[in-house]
Amino acid sequence: MTRTLTIAVVQAGLSTPSSTSRLADVLQTALETEARSRALEPEVTRIDLRSIAVGIMEATISPVKPAAVQRALDAVSSADVIIAVTPTFNASFSGLFKSFFDLVKPKALAGVPVMLGATGGTARHSLITDTAMRPLFSYLRAMPVPTAIFAASADFASADDSLAARARTAAEEAIVLLGVDAPPADGAADPSGAGAGDGADDSAADGAEGSSQKPGRGISAAAGRTSAADDFTDFVPFGDLLKQMKK
Repeated sequence: MTRTLTIAVVQAGLSTPSSTSRLADVLQTALETEARSRALEPEVTRIDLRSIAVGIMEATISPVKPAAVQRALDAVSSADVIIAVTPTFNASFSGLFKSFFDLVKPKALAGVPVMLGATGGTARHSLITDTAMRPLFSYLRAMPVPTAIFAASADFASADDSLAARARTAAEEAIVLLGVDAPPADGAADPSGAGAGDGADDSAADGAEGSSQKPGRGISAAAGRTSAADDFTDFVPFGDLLKQMKK
């Protein structure tokens, strides 16, 4: 049974090609490879903000969004994983990048893993991912992966594999945040305990319903994502605390 992983790649490069789009390619390749290693089929929507820049500005000042902008927002809001890459401007993300995410509805990205990427001329800008991008997506209640990727110009000319290695680490973290386990090795027992008998019946039922299943946000929720209500599961009313103090 094939499970689909929907990926939205948002990159704010200002030229074609650009170092920002190249970094987006590296992160996309890493995530696609990691997804397939876990029996997931990636379904990618590429969003190049440069091509819809005018529409983004129109949507900022008008209640009616151009069709291309709305399609981009829909793709981001429905994605299982987001890859977000921006060039560095004045120690932060670009205005185009921020303007697009200003259009995202509140809570639309809640619980969604986000791979962060940024580019700049030198490594002196490398803190942008943690000082600018991470707070933005945390505010949107998304889940930025621990490993953020900054690529300076020299990184693309380097002969070593460090950039791709960091991208692979970030991709693995994104899949883990979804709660998707690696598939069992060939011939190994299914950890769920399904096999002959009842398991075969379950497989047949799955086949009857369809051959494709999305891991989506349902899997991540089942894997233990918390909701706002979970913060108060151990709440003790103040009156009860006073009673305990008087004993």
